[in-house]
Amino acid sequence: MIIDWYPGHMKKARAQIVEILPKIDLVIEVLDARLPASSANPLLARLRKDKPCLKVLNKSDLADPVATKAWVKALEQEQNVKALPLEAKNRRDAGLLPKLCRQMLASRVKAGKPLRVIVVGIPNVGKSTLINTLAGKKIARVGDKPAITTCPQQIDLRNGILLSDTPGLLWPVLDNLPGACRLAASGAIGDNAFDTTEVGMVSAEYLAERYPAQLKERYNLQELPTGQLPLIEAIGRKRGCLIAGGDVDLHRAAETLLRELRAGKLGRVSLERPADDNDAYSRVQEVK
Repeated sequence: MIIDWYPGHMKKARAQIVEILPKIDLVIEVLDARLPASSANPLLARLRKDKPCLKVLNKSDLADPVATKAWVKALEQEQNVKALPLEAKNRRDAGLLPKLCRQMLASRVKAGKPLRVIVVGIPNVGKSTLINTLAGKKIARVGDKPAITTCPQQIDLRNGILLSDTPGLLWPVLDNLPGACRLAASGAIGDNAFDTTEVGMVSAEYLAERYPAQLKERYNLQELPTGQLPLIEAIGRKRGCLIAGGDVDLHRAAETLLRELRAGKLGRVSLERPADDNDAYSRVQEVK
């Protein structure tokens, strides 16, 4: 499997982040709560160095709460890092962020200085939605496709916090194949950058391993077939994804599964856990 998606404006985004970081007091990194490791950009960790970082686990309403709790504990083992699960559209959830920022930058608060905060994250993790919720109005563009934000901007939240927004930043080559497959399954990567059928089949196998009861219930399956192809065929038949002769249209079946997975139709599902074991995504290998 090869997934290669690096729009030209991403290089510009990297340069913008490098330029602005020295003027920033705290980094808010927005992650997808369903895949916190795969949705974290290693480049951001290198760029921020030892600056305080608040890791927001967005879409926590879609994630397995047990896995999310484990992720918070694991992430907060890092120095100068706090983790907060939330739903970006929820004002009560978002309202916890300014309080945490002040706690993490207590010396600047005491000195009466504004808190200079930057919001970063890979595309489609809900960064713009979070900013709009914090601002109480539509400032950043929001969409269900990756790479919506394209220009940096600064927002005065009028509570002592100056918020800088940046375009979503993704690393140049997605050579971590399991992570790339999880990102594709979550919708963070444009659909034209990967094989929908292959990602759908891997996702079906993962769900059968980790969330079998939810998979059975959603597709009214008495038993789960063994193997990726039989699984996706069973799902396709239940959803009427058929072609001439009664065979299953594998692409449509995979597309259906991924769409419903992303929308939370299968219940609260996490696509990875700390120190993940040998699950279906972890076994993904490059197809040559």
